[in-house]
Amino acid sequence: MDSTPHRSFVASDRSYGASIKREVRLLATRLRFSEKKLSELDIIVAELLSNLVKYAIDGELLVKPIHDTDNASLELISVDSGPGMSEPNRMMVDGVSTGGSLGQGLGAIQRLADEFQLYSHPGRGTVMLVRLHQKIKPPITIPARADIRCICVPKTGETACGDAYFSKLTNSSLTVFLGDGLGHGVLAQDAVDQAIQALGRVIDRSPASLLAAVHEACTGTRGLVGTCAVFDFTSRKWKLCGVGNIVAKLSGSLGIKGYISQNGILGNVLPRTLLDVELPYERNQVLIMTSDGLQARWNPARYPSIGNYDPSVLAAIIYKECARHADDMSVLVSKLY
Repeated sequence: MDSTPHRSFVASDRSYGASIKREVRLLATRLRFSEKKLSELDIIVAELLSNLVKYAIDGELLVKPIHDTDNASLELISVDSGPGMSEPNRMMVDGVSTGGSLGQGLGAIQRLADEFQLYSHPGRGTVMLVRLHQKIKPPITIPARADIRCICVPKTGETACGDAYFSKLTNSSLTVFLGDGLGHGVLAQDAVDQAIQALGRVIDRSPASLLAAVHEACTGTRGLVGTCAVFDFTSRKWKLCGVGNIVAKLSGSLGIKGYISQNGILGNVLPRTLLDVELPYERNQVLIMTSDGLQARWNPARYPSIGNYDPSVLAAIIYKECARHADDMSVLVSKLY
């Protein structure tokens, strides 16, 4: 788990391109990318920014360094609210373009990226997910039982982020937590950091017990709101417990099930009784949590075939369509297999 927030780069004009490329390259240099990888990254960033400038409305590039002692990675997510594409797969073919260009940009990104996904729909904009790894990504021999992805972006103008997540996957259970420190800035970040550290020290427990541990660890901080969910692979059921205004929904083949948190502030005012709520698992189900930096009107059913994509793509779509940009923002998506 790496809860490093994403950095947001607004690509509204070509004049920003050079400075954005420098900043992204610096992040990759700190991850000890090779010169070959850095050169490939330069091309990818240039093509992503070119597409945002040409076609995007409210175009944004989200960049996150993923620290791993064995194989660090850099994640780039391009989001926009432009016209979208009716045939995204066709646009990957070299020479195909709707804007009069040579039509080689998307193909180049796909060839150079270690991981690449493109999601686009007419009238809904476009999301492009790119991951570059320090080393060649090893083949997955044993599929993971869950995939947890989170987009956390600080409030516009801030570098510290008061939103963060925690995840732990064992043979018996999956535990995920999304927290939002009150307000924003360094003090909010300190509160949520204390929560994440506390969760890392606690042996597997129920969501209510985990939140009680967070409350104790965060006493004396500004405080935070947070929701914890635990999935038991034996009983195939979810248990959720939340304090404050984190929105949590389970989206599956049979529709959406919402969860309502209890009132309070972790580290400050805890409800008299923390209650776990049990919800059943459905096939192809995902758990989605968002902080109040996003409007709560999102609905995964609006995005055709989104279940076939990396969970980061769904998180990016929700962020793109619902971000307020007046507070720290976070979207967590947990997908079970």
